[in-house]
Amino acid sequence: MKKNAMLATTMLLATAAATAADVQFDAQRLSQDVKVLASDEFEGRGPNTAGETKTVNYLIEQFKAAGLKPGGDMIKGKRAWTQEVPLGRFEIKGPVALALNDGKSSQTYVQGDQMAVRAAMNGQKRVDFDKVPLVFVGYGVKAPERNWDDFKGVNLKGKLAVVLINDPDFETGEGDFGGKAMTYYGRWTYKFEEMARQGAVGTIIVHETAPASYGWPTVKNSNTNVMYDIVRKEPGKAHAPMEAWIQRDVIADLFKRAGLDFEAAKKQAQTRAFKPVELKGMTLSAHYAVDTQVIKSKNVAAVKEGTDQKDQTVMYTGHWDHLGVGEPDAKGDKIYNGAIDNATGIAALLELARAYGKAPAPKRSVLFLAVTAEEKGLLGSEYYAANPLYPLATTVAMINTDALSPFGPSRDFSTSGSAKQDLLDMLVAKAKNWNLTYSPDSKPEAGHFFRSDHFPMAKRGVPALSFESGENLEEGGLAAGKAWKDAYNENNYHQPSDEWSASWPFTGMARDLQLLYSVGRDLAESKDWPNWSKDSEFRAPRDASAAKRH
Repeated sequence: MKKNAMLATTMLLATAAATAADVQFDAQRLSQDVKVLASDEFEGRGPNTAGETKTVNYLIEQFKAAGLKPGGDMIKGKRAWTQEVPLGRFEIKGPVALALNDGKSSQTYVQGDQMAVRAAMNGQKRVDFDKVPLVFVGYGVKAPERNWDDFKGVNLKGKLAVVLINDPDFETGEGDFGGKAMTYYGRWTYKFEEMARQGAVGTIIVHETAPASYGWPTVKNSNTNVMYDIVRKEPGKAHAPMEAWIQRDVIADLFKRAGLDFEAAKKQAQTRAFKPVELKGMTLSAHYAVDTQVIKSKNVAAVKEGTDQKDQTVMYTGHWDHLGVGEPDAKGDKIYNGAIDNATGIAALLELARAYGKAPAPKRSVLFLAVTAEEKGLLGSEYYAANPLYPLATTVAMINTDALSPFGPSRDFSTSGSAKQDLLDMLVAKAKNWNLTYSPDSKPEAGHFFRSDHFPMAKRGVPALSFESGENLEEGGLAAGKAWKDAYNENNYHQPSDEWSASWPFTGMARDLQLLYSVGRDLAESKDWPNWSKDSEFRAPRDASAAKRH
């Protein structure tokens, strides 16, 4: 009997793998999940609010009904449904005193005008320093795989690092950093992290609209309000005391007063031969108080356990949070419902969970992770990546869903960024089963790859991508798809008007989930380990853990 049972199980698994492409997803159920999660009752799903409690309870209820097991924190030998996520909340209290001294006179800068200074996230209650010298470090890149080092011969301890946004080859469009496409080294988060590693007193990023991909008002609004971060054991290793941006014309003036030419220095920074340059005679003083608190939130985790390779994990993710209750719009509506962003991604996650729940268990385990605080800076996914429930070395891949289209099917699909990796190749190949083509990110220079929840895993080497609905709709073509996306971004993105509509068919999402299920199922049934391309900045951390994979 045992032999027959094993044979039957093997046949079931083979059938499950063979028919993965035939699994159907329910558009009506997708609509219902979005309707519930984006209802006023859920109060915009803000972390650490009553809306979070309702959201977490709903997700647990749906995962249970799907037949999955708890995949969260280990408590007394058993998995819970959630992972506790402590978040640091940092806010500047009182005035920000900024003074530039050129050796002859002192000039006051106004917070939000000449500079945008973030609340310190290194644990300090105050930032106080006087007459600290400024050093220009080009693009602030240390990339061994590209034989690139912008810190040659400089010790940044006791100094402020002035750094350019984006990559060394953004302006020329060709070089070692992917041309116009932004690499991780071009992202502002990398600049802040690297200057902290270099021991700088602070980082001052030079704002220019084209390489940043947004204007100064965005920089001002994003950096002078309340900051959040995961709670870190050694926050000083990730954050220098000061993190700030400065207007391009302001820094160009400082270069001139130091006997330097900003544009010439920038040109030099675009070469491998660049060496750091001190802005002689220029110093900055800064004084401001910081209020620090810790709030609690939760990731929700459910798992379909594998059979013979259960210690290897395929991940599906999406962020459950949105902006909560905020400033009222012109109609007086102050609930930021977040229907598209990202009740759609969570509805997709739940439908995928239901499909796996019904199907025979795959060989590898499959984790469904609904993360918190994406809107605060990818913090739920960052916390998971820093404190994984399942080892990163044996995490096969991660597929993230964020802000999917609720309309009809398209002829294509896209991803946030188009980093070269086997996982993307698999997705592109599998999509041919539905006559779907891949449309690469149309603005790779904007760094969308670094703005979705797959990124904290990617930077630690785990193959990861964020799936995006296509724009070339079967009904109406590219013109209709682009018109919808543009209208959403202009009128509804991060507005109270991002609400569920009974007119949305969700048929496109239902079809796209067949593709995401099929790719995930293939990975869950295989012994393959996808990787990054050899020239990727994420290849080295993945290869470093190769011995732990079998």
